Amino acid sequence: MYDDILLPVAPGGEANDAIPHARSLARRYDATVHVVSAVDTLERTLAGPRVSDIAGRVEGAARKRVEAVTASLADDGVAVTGNVVRGEPLRAIENAIEDTGADVVVMPTHARTGLQRVLLGSVTEKIVRTSPVPVLTVPMADREA
Repeated sequence: MYDDILLPVAPGGEANDAIPHARSLARRYDATVHVVSAVDTLERTLAGPRVSDIAGRVEGAARKRVEAVTASLADDGVAVTGNVVRGEPLRAIENAIEDTGADVVVMPTHARTGLQRVLLGSVTEKIVRTSPVPVLTVPMADREA
C-alpha cells in the first residue's frame, strides 16, 4: 500500500511526534521514509552578509535535523533518505511529494486556533488541502503542560 513515505521535519527543534508514526508505517509496509526539511530564507530577496550568515545557520540546523532523524530511522532498520531543500515550505513539500513518489505524507500539527492560526497559518493544513496523496496528521504533544 505504501512504498514511499514523506516525512517533513522543521529545521529547528527536537520534537516531532510524527516520526514514530512514519517509522511504524515503514515497518508495516516495508517502505522507504524520505525525510525532507525546507529552508525558507530571504537570502534571494535581501542582500548582505548578515542574511547569508542567518541562511547558513538555518540550513546547518536543517542538515543536522535531517541527519539525526535519518540516523534514528536507519538504526531501527528503516530504509531512509534525507534531503534539505531551499524554498517556501509548502512548495518544497509539494515538490518532494512528486520527486519522491510519496504514497503518503506524515506530518505533525500544532492545532493552533484563533488569531494565532490566522496569523501563522499552517503548512500542514495547506498540505492536507493540496496533496495528491493521503496525509496523516499527528497532533504534537503539549510540551509546556
